[in-house]
Amino acid sequence: MWRRVRKITLSLLALLVTLAGIGTIYQWYGAKQDRKTYHPIGNRYDVADKKMHLYTEGTGNVTVVFASGWGTVNPYADFSPLYEDLKPHVKLAVYDRFGYGYSDMTGGKRDIDTITSEIHELLQVSGQKPPYLFAAHSLGSLEAIRYAQRFPDEVKGILLIEGGSPEYYHTSPELTFIPWLHSALRTTGILRTLYHLDGFTGWVAGQSNGDKLLTEELKELNRKAVLLKMGNRNMRDEMRQSRENADTVLAGRKPLHIPITVLTADYFGKLAEDKAWMEGEAALPSWSVAGKQIIVPDSSHYIHSYQPQLVVDELLRLAGF
Repeated sequence: MWRRVRKITLSLLALLVTLAGIGTIYQWYGAKQDRKTYHPIGNRYDVADKKMHLYTEGTGNVTVVFASGWGTVNPYADFSPLYEDLKPHVKLAVYDRFGYGYSDMTGGKRDIDTITSEIHELLQVSGQKPPYLFAAHSLGSLEAIRYAQRFPDEVKGILLIEGGSPEYYHTSPELTFIPWLHSALRTTGILRTLYHLDGFTGWVAGQSNGDKLLTEELKELNRKAVLLKMGNRNMRDEMRQSRENADTVLAGRKPLHIPITVLTADYFGKLAEDKAWMEGEAALPSWSVAGKQIIVPDSSHYIHSYQPQLVVDELLRLAGF
């Protein structure tokens, strides 16, 4: 009996290894094909001995600097519903942290001071001029607040689009298994296979309104970005460093002498179900001498994918319009 069990177990293991090998080859070939058409939308600049991507357009005296959340692999596509109504009034600068979008991977630590130094260098070498108005989503809140702490003369204000509070990230577990899972699904070809299933793309984009506001071209850019970069080592290190980064921000200057507006999703009436997040959002205005919170109805975590006009209006108000 035990011989039979062992034989079956070894056969199953051999099958799993074979399938994993086939999946890995499938992912390698698919990624090779995707790279042929995955070209930068903006420009890549020399930052910290690597290439960092920045997309810019628009006109005006204020530059809105967009900071994406953790795991938002293509920030350009993510914030795209906001561009048309903003660019006649303000300049736009959408950066890709290392490991995201069209930026290189880096071997440097993903601590918050390194990240903000890279952003600062990118804005300088690309010719951007302050004052900057940061629009930060989710975990991007930490780099926006830290940038304002370190370079206060450059920042005019901050709009937090479901930005998490430093207090929240200080007490939250570092969910490092999530990027490792993402990486495993991607590198073994499982994620690429799932994209062939009806409804999977919409499910993945569930918190961003199913990407309904994106063009088909931008949806395809998102798909390629996910299959090329999701769960890479820079994203894993960002997650691993999230609590330490929050502690660095908490140790910095507070309150900031700039306006901060906090946009909090109502999660379609279910915000109160996550008490820790709700309380963290309520605490965020205290980071400014002129802070306020707006609960956004009929929205989820990616508010700009549900209520883009409200986000645009708040950005223009902070810009002085």
